[in-house]
Amino acid sequence: MIKIGNAVPRFEDQRLLTGQGNYTDDALAESDACMVLVRSPVAAAKIKSIDFQEAKLAPGVLGVFTSTDLEADDIGHFTTGFPFKRPDGNEMYRPRFGLLAKDVVRFVGDPIVAVIADTRAQAEDAAELVHIDYDDETAVTDAKIALSEGSPTLWPDAPGNLAFVVERGDKEATESAFTKAAHVIALDLRITRVTANPIEPRAAIGSFDPHTTRYTLRCGTQTPQRMRDTLATDVLKISSDQIHVVTPDVGGAFGMKNSPYAEYGLVLWASKKIGRTVAWRASRIESMQSDFQGRDNHIHAELAVDAGDIFSAIRVKSIGNLGAYLGPLTPHPPTANVGGMIGPYGIGAAHIEITGAHTNTPPTAPYRGAGRPEATYVIERLVDATAIDLGIDPIELRRRNMLKPDQLPHLTPLGMHYDSGDFPEILSKCVALADWAGFEKRRAQSADNGLLRGRGLAYSIEIAGGPQGAHQPETTDIRFADDGDVTVLMGSKEMGTGHATAYRQILSDHLGLDPHRVTVVDGDTDTIPTGTGSFGSRTMIAGGTAVVRATETIIEKGKALAADALEAAEIDIEFSKGAFRVAGTDRAISLHELRKRVGDKLNIAVTEKADGPTYPNGCHICEVIIDPDTGVTTLERYVLVDDVGTVINPMIVKGQLQGGIAQGAGQVLMEQIVFDPDGQLITGSFLDYSMPRADDMPLFDIQTHAVPTHLNPLGVKGSGEAGTVGALPALVNATLDALRPLGVTHIDMPLTPERVWQTIQEAKK
Repeated sequence: MIKIGNAVPRFEDQRLLTGQGNYTDDALAESDACMVLVRSPVAAAKIKSIDFQEAKLAPGVLGVFTSTDLEADDIGHFTTGFPFKRPDGNEMYRPRFGLLAKDVVRFVGDPIVAVIADTRAQAEDAAELVHIDYDDETAVTDAKIALSEGSPTLWPDAPGNLAFVVERGDKEATESAFTKAAHVIALDLRITRVTANPIEPRAAIGSFDPHTTRYTLRCGTQTPQRMRDTLATDVLKISSDQIHVVTPDVGGAFGMKNSPYAEYGLVLWASKKIGRTVAWRASRIESMQSDFQGRDNHIHAELAVDAGDIFSAIRVKSIGNLGAYLGPLTPHPPTANVGGMIGPYGIGAAHIEITGAHTNTPPTAPYRGAGRPEATYVIERLVDATAIDLGIDPIELRRRNMLKPDQLPHLTPLGMHYDSGDFPEILSKCVALADWAGFEKRRAQSADNGLLRGRGLAYSIEIAGGPQGAHQPETTDIRFADDGDVTVLMGSKEMGTGHATAYRQILSDHLGLDPHRVTVVDGDTDTIPTGTGSFGSRTMIAGGTAVVRATETIIEKGKALAADALEAAEIDIEFSKGAFRVAGTDRAISLHELRKRVGDKLNIAVTEKADGPTYPNGCHICEVIIDPDTGVTTLERYVLVDDVGTVINPMIVKGQLQGGIAQGAGQVLMEQIVFDPDGQLITGSFLDYSMPRADDMPLFDIQTHAVPTHLNPLGVKGSGEAGTVGALPALVNATLDALRPLGVTHIDMPLTPERVWQTIQEAKK
């Protein structure tokens, strides 16, 4: 038996690390047809003509299809359900996001023609024979420029490229606070566009059974049930039970695999069309062009401070780059999690205005944090700038403004309900762990070696499992076998994040089960028809709640059944360590023995939800070293103390926090999707798009400080995105601290050697 809180190695790692993983592409059979897409080589153009006659006659070709074929079969398109509006009060325009472009292409990589052949090589050769004549138009890839007068318009029904304007908070109260402020600190911030780059690129295998008239889709996704429903309702226009989605191992997702894609609908439709299973797999370059991307914001932020150095209000104007189309979740990241801009502080008023803009780029969608890293970046950059402007120690300024434990629960002016935490204590623990007092000695030692050393601090708080994730239910189905094995069916989806181990620990702790005899099954919509999936750090919040409620039901049912078996009153039955006992006696029956006696009566399926979202929070302190001659910035030290609530498995939590920090550090130090003025993707491969390696990261010093929440039975708060949320501002604050002696007061991500070196040279002038 293992308990919650034990740092046990992940059960799934033996299989995954010895080459026994089961990924989408592993199911490809020699008999499967292969699909290759002809994508637009330009970012903006009218399609004058498509000539695919030569391609249709190429060896092995089974079909060449365009949007005309889709329309003939009444195939639908993706849409978004967000009810946002334009400034005139009208609902935002929802562009038609079809499986293949029709008449106009709007970003490099926009799919136009699907070529299907016996083999991938044959499909690729035939795709080369498709001739498309374009009438090029002017592209715009920067959201701020797209909104400016005179920029080319992507959609006639979205004039000025303006999709929506969303406001949060109280504008009048905020303006009043700014009028009375003793100090106002303002920053213009750029949060760059990045992409997820999972180890396993997107892939899909689709088949249609003419006898059952059912489709089967095999693909890597975080949300199999939602994928099924969207493809059924919006694309194929059939009932959900006519699609079976199978998601095996997922080689990384990070939010990017949360949404349905055109290729998934195409392999299903094409399978019915040609009478064969159809497979598609993205190349890495194709992934760079067509995966939904993340972040990409222009932000103007201001913080009002009163005469006692207390934060009184924050106001922010943010422009989010939505890309050319609106995917199902595209409007979510720039709008849903802006509440984190309040931080852990008692700010009294806030007003946030978010503008969504269309550009000739791939659509954006959730990427690890989905707006929360952006929000924390805003407030923590403002707080550091305020400390410098007022000449106050950044720790002292934060302490003065932090909410105290006795002030919680607290409703922020942006509608977040902080239910629990101890922000000042976590700050103090992190400061001590980071040896804050010894920094100046380390800075002097670096200076002796001709290097610049800087220190950065950020305190992050985020909403996890929300705004909707925690309130959406999750399903578990626990089934006992005669031989003592237990199968747990989950509506959540494992993505390499240790869910199977965590669920085993919960069941072992609550029911006394042998974790080695528990099998966790997920990712099959026929086996588990209902479920919400895994995103927004919700899995242990929602899925864990379902498992705990199921164990409680099993125990209650078991007591009644055990009372009959032990010939005792039900009120006298106790349960502990995997057995039911008559209180005060040695008479007992194990859960396994009871199962053999009563058959399937102990099996239980429940769909449950937590009482609300949670608020993981933590303090990040890091140090960087800059070589002024080369501009190379090295992350030297990183300390994190985080409150993720109850820690089910410390090893998994630390792994999640480490991975999150590395992903945030990657964006700060090197990662960026870059387009040229014509919309061509400059960073189209790993030769151009840099990502952090192990030797770019220091040994992280991570500790947890649990203040369990009462909003779910486990007291968990979520850890999947916490590392990323605080990493962005901590690293940029550290870099600015290193450069400040040279007179540098601002620098934008990514902090590439070239950018840092140029900043140093300009400062010297």
